Amino acid sequence: MHRDEMSEPSTFADGRVLNIDKPEGWTSFDVVKKVRSLVRVKKVGHAGTLDPFATGVLLVCTGRATKQVETLMGFEKEYVATIKFGEATDTYDRTGKVVATKGVADLSVEMLMDLCKREFTGEIEQLPPMFSALKINGERLYKLARQGITVQRSPRRVQVHEFEVTQVDGVQARCRIVCSKGTYVRSLAHDMGVRLGVGAHLAELKRTRIGRYKINDALTLHELATTLRRSESAKV
Repeated sequence: MHRDEMSEPSTFADGRVLNIDKPEGWTSFDVVKKVRSLVRVKKVGHAGTLDPFATGVLLVCTGRATKQVETLMGFEKEYVATIKFGEATDTYDRTGKVVATKGVADLSVEMLMDLCKREFTGEIEQLPPMFSALKINGERLYKLARQGITVQRSPRRVQVHEFEVTQVDGVQARCRIVCSKGTYVRSLAHDMGVRLGVGAHLAELKRTRIGRYKINDALTLHELATTLRRSESAKV
């Protein structure tokens, strides 16, 4: 559902796909709960988890549209990410504990682009991070990781369609990534640090697109709430 469709009379129970701009600090399920309370429909779900520190496009399905979740999750995704080199963390992102540090020199757009093209573009194998929602033997990996437990994980094949380094500022690189379902951008950042021998983690992440759903068309939760209030007022 785009911005211009929000003013149209509709019943959310009939099924809507809402393009929500997830705020930083919220879990994906926090957004689902908020949308559920706003649209007053019990059946609400999301198509593709974003970590709490990440922002951007989160597709929230209501009513009968929840049947589309698996299809929507299969769409390619686009991200804008900032990778910080010289520090590795246990979560592979800025929220984790720093586990290794090393001085960094001679980073450049050209050097990182060459690395991305050689090793991180196309079909690649990726080891899911321990701090992830992936289930192994019925247990969420992040719950085991919080207990200090590491379990064997099998590499997964994912597709990175585009990996562009747009800017380098000191030890940080700004990147644009287009990838398939199941790709962990945190793992891309971590693995780049491993290849360079300096360590790295994901400092910022914004999802800018899922399939045809773009960040420029996304509604903030505040905008959604305001639009729904105006719609209710117009009916009175």
